[in-house]
Amino acid sequence: MIRSLYTAASGMQGQQRSIDVVANNLANVNTAGFKRSRADFQDLMYQNLKTTGSPSTGTTQVPTGIQIGLGSRLASVTKLFTAGDITQTGNDLDIAIEGGGFFQITQPDGTVGYTKAGAFKTDSVGQIVTPDGNPLSPSITIPSNATKINIGNDGTVSVQIPGQSTTSTIGNIQLASFPNAAGLSSQGKNIYLPSDASGSATTGTPGQDGLGTIAQGFLEMSNVNVAEEMVNMIVSQRAYEINSKAVTASDEMLQTANGLKR
Repeated sequence: MIRSLYTAASGMQGQQRSIDVVANNLANVNTAGFKRSRADFQDLMYQNLKTTGSPSTGTTQVPTGIQIGLGSRLASVTKLFTAGDITQTGNDLDIAIEGGGFFQITQPDGTVGYTKAGAFKTDSVGQIVTPDGNPLSPSITIPSNATKINIGNDGTVSVQIPGQSTTSTIGNIQLASFPNAAGLSSQGKNIYLPSDASGSATTGTPGQDGLGTIAQGFLEMSNVNVAEEMVNMIVSQRAYEINSKAVTASDEMLQTANGLKR
């Protein structure tokens, strides 16, 4: 009975973590470029009361042993990099990636971060930056007298300058990919950093080497499915409830055992 108390408690703790993951997904349902997470669980070690295949007589053996599980634990929280809905905005600096790849962002400490969120702006000197003011890498600066910004499917950025009959190319947006994107480390603010699990970034031109293409005037929205998350929340809530009932049942059994001799 004591074993069951700890086993059920591990289940309650795991379902609490599951609700935490679901809550974060729902909180970011309208966050551009957000990728939902999924809680993955493992069962804990087993206590062998009778080993499978052990001899029962001189000529026979136990076909199925007795193994008592000791609960569950959270094994990982996996980022799912499935594509989110593409929404048309008409804003010249809203950019969506149709396919694989990440935008590269120069962080304040000089390191490069990676993002799926393409809601870019321009700063006081015309650099293309994130809403936090961190510039796109490689840096691209829009001339102050530009009247129109064009971004091609291959990431070529060109502008229309008054008095010129043709557009002028001012830079190229490069995308990055990883061998294991699920291994990236989430930093908040829509930024991911590479880790030993993700592997090193490979950069290239949009539309080549498996990288997606660029769509100007569009944003990739969150890939959170509200209906699916609500179902996951209900399942986790009910699993938490049933584990709490197992704790209550174990407690009542202990109370009965304690009251046998009075």
